[in-house]
Amino acid sequence: MSAERKNTSSQDKNSKFKGRKRSGAPKTPKGNDQASEADSVEGTFKDPGYAARKAATDLLGKVLSKRMPLDGELDLNNGHPGYKRLEPNDRALVRAIIGTALRRRGQIQDVIDRFLDRPIPEKTGRVLDILHVAMAQLFFMSVPDHAAVSLAVTLAGRDGRAKPYKNLVNAVLRRATREGAAIIAEQDAEKLNAPEWMFARWCEVYGEEAARAMSAAHMTEPYLDLTVPADREAWAEKLGGEAQLGYSVRLQPDGPIEKLEGFDDGKWWVQDAAAAVPARLLGDIKGKVVADLCAAPGGKTMQLAAAGADVTAVDISARRLQRLTQNLKRVGLEAETEVSDLREFVPIDLFDAILLDAPCSATGTIRRHPDVAWLKREDDVLKLADLQYELLEKALGWLKPGGTLVYCTCSLEQEEGELQIQRLLLEHPEVQRVPVTAEELGGVAEAINSQGDFRAMPGQNPSSGKTSGGLDGFFAARLRIS
Repeated sequence: MSAERKNTSSQDKNSKFKGRKRSGAPKTPKGNDQASEADSVEGTFKDPGYAARKAATDLLGKVLSKRMPLDGELDLNNGHPGYKRLEPNDRALVRAIIGTALRRRGQIQDVIDRFLDRPIPEKTGRVLDILHVAMAQLFFMSVPDHAAVSLAVTLAGRDGRAKPYKNLVNAVLRRATREGAAIIAEQDAEKLNAPEWMFARWCEVYGEEAARAMSAAHMTEPYLDLTVPADREAWAEKLGGEAQLGYSVRLQPDGPIEKLEGFDDGKWWVQDAAAAVPARLLGDIKGKVVADLCAAPGGKTMQLAAAGADVTAVDISARRLQRLTQNLKRVGLEAETEVSDLREFVPIDLFDAILLDAPCSATGTIRRHPDVAWLKREDDVLKLADLQYELLEKALGWLKPGGTLVYCTCSLEQEEGELQIQRLLLEHPEVQRVPVTAEELGGVAEAINSQGDFRAMPGQNPSSGKTSGGLDGFFAARLRIS
């Protein structure tokens, strides 16, 4: 996924928030604030930071109301025009604001709900997005209160539908500067900042303590993980990072990733430490014919090619495969690529090994992509589970006898992981599970579940170093066909 990188609208049945649905304007915030035009701290269109706040507000609306993935909007080639026009420092500010607004959405909405006597109606346009962007800065970022409030009022004043509610925006935010910190301090942040259905599922499957640890991890900006195919210890020292899970390097970069030493030379690529595990579970694949299914954007393909395999990378998206090819070129590796829907894919020959990174809900990636939490619905999990099992059965038919298949998903939901393997082993006696060992994970035994499969959790810390920082949620099972 993009280094610059889903939420239902507030009317969605899964949303716990008061929505933009009810008509009628909210009254002035409860309390003694009687804001007037004269009280407004509105800034000007050319105020420093205005364009960045406008872009952040636009992007938040794209995610929450139009259900657009944030990655695409942050793409510098095809993304949001207002974002692309910004200077690099302002783009970084936009990413920080919207990331914070999404990670802390529940807490921010709780504050808004306390300050208003009724939900904000749809006809107000972007008022709710403007408030979320401003409160993200007020409560969770090192932004002066005056700047956050002034620019929010300016945004409201220059939006045709939001303009009549400019005084409301001003009053709510002025009250937030006085009372917000005390409210934030008493909130149940772990519960508020996860969709209700998601948090309930995690509690049921993993227990409340683990669910809270996962939610807490999602509220924190993650470190940067790199896969380094050679001289890992030397590169960890050069970049000021630490080894993770025996083969990744974790660091906190200061500046653009592209400026880090080794990027132009293709010495490493960005990949969460947990996401780098499945390819390694195939073992020694030098000289073997290996398929990487659902391959884009290519992190696992690069791992397989770097290990000496003859790789065929298959993906349904031609655009994403083009990006995979570009990534391969940067690191000096090669692989065959094929655009195909796996449900219709027919390989010319059987494979020695297969890596199937199946389409999934991606709930394991929320710490890196906080929009995922708000874009997914519970029924998405069940729909995707049906597709995953279909692809899993097809992939088995493309293996040579004695071949190895690793099935993986970046999901925290058991329907997309453990339950798929349980069903497969019951229905296919010719398939055996090959348990994962702690040695394969750099000694991190807690990332192995009771069945012997790899199960990483956002709340897990794979090292005791200064950059421990958790993992993406990931599941992987290693299977062998007789």
